[in-house]
Amino acid sequence: MKIGLFGGTFNPIHHCHLTIASQIRERLPLDQVLFVPTGDPPHKPQDGLAPAHHRLEMVRLAVASDPTFSVSDVEVRKPTKSYSIETVRALREHYGPDVELSFIIGLDAFLEFPGWRQAPDLLRACRFAVVSRTGFPFARLADLPPLPPMPRPALEALDRRAQDRLDVPVPGGTSLTLLRLPPCDTSASDIRQRLRSRERISSLLPAPVESYIMRHRLYQEEPDRPGVQG
Repeated sequence: MKIGLFGGTFNPIHHCHLTIASQIRERLPLDQVLFVPTGDPPHKPQDGLAPAHHRLEMVRLAVASDPTFSVSDVEVRKPTKSYSIETVRALREHYGPDVELSFIIGLDAFLEFPGWRQAPDLLRACRFAVVSRTGFPFARLADLPPLPPMPRPALEALDRRAQDRLDVPVPGGTSLTLLRLPPCDTSASDIRQRLRSRERISSLLPAPVESYIMRHRLYQEEPDRPGVQG
């Protein structure tokens, strides 16, 4: 069985998240995409970030109609900061050694991978699926430790849309797959701003998620300081 791990704040989850998950499920391919919302900050609330139990419930509502989508509360249940290596190990223990795990991540976030906790171990612990993000070229991954060497011409071919996939073997581990997907311009920060401005959001997220937001009055107050991006 092949499972994709799709982590994020999902603050809130919207149509682009679901579209990306569907595209990656088909392209890799995967049997299941597991959405993994982040937990609450361990020390103090983060401006603009809805409580974890609300974000978890919104993801559950968003994926309920698709049997190939599911949600995990592994990070929500944790009282301290969650690190990706710990999440992957916990899910590996849950699903067993025969399940192939793929860590789904945007290119913008993956460029910070060298600073992650136990990054070399994480690279060997599961497959990575890195998705294109507007304004971030794949060529920046060339010679980025601890990633395996990647041919710059192939990375540049992804950037100029001459190819849409590059598979790179990871020594002593699994593989790294770079995917160019069609751009999706919706962002959670834009949705939050629209809610504060009392603008329509119906076309941006699933109807059950919109109803949940309205019922619990999420994101409709101005934050004390500039809101987080997402």
